[in-house]
Amino acid sequence: MRLKEKIVEDIKTEMKSGDKLKLETIRSIRALILEFEKSGTGKEFTPDEEIKLLTSAAKKRKDSIEQYRKAGREDLASKEEKELEIIQAYLPKQLSEEEILNEVKKIAEQVGAKSKEDFPKLMPEVMKSLKGKADGKTVRNIVEKFLSAK
Repeated sequence: MRLKEKIVEDIKTEMKSGDKLKLETIRSIRALILEFEKSGTGKEFTPDEEIKLLTSAAKKRKDSIEQYRKAGREDLASKEEKELEIIQAYLPKQLSEEEILNEVKKIAEQVGAKSKEDFPKLMPEVMKSLKGKADGKTVRNIVEKFLSAK
């Protein structure tokens, strides 16, 4: 089932269950989908676009959590964390740091990346391979550690 259909079904389910936060979060995803469709870019809403949209929404939540924690607003940070969990349920399973490192090693061998200077060669390939499966910041940190350890 495509994301759009799943979101519509989940909205119906959550309206019946009465979980306001979950309903609100799912509606925000639906709003992003509608915004994409009406953007006039002529792009089709492909699975890649679905992942890009959800990843962007998750990243915004992570940034908000960080900002709220800095400001001492734990109440708002915990609300954003709950929303993030809901959004992540629609994303592919996120890889662990160990799984990311294994993928980085494999790709580094393929492209011949051996030192920090090879970062621009390695990072795009890793991100292409792990699209939607790992957070970009985490991947960047792992790639940097891997290359500096060489």
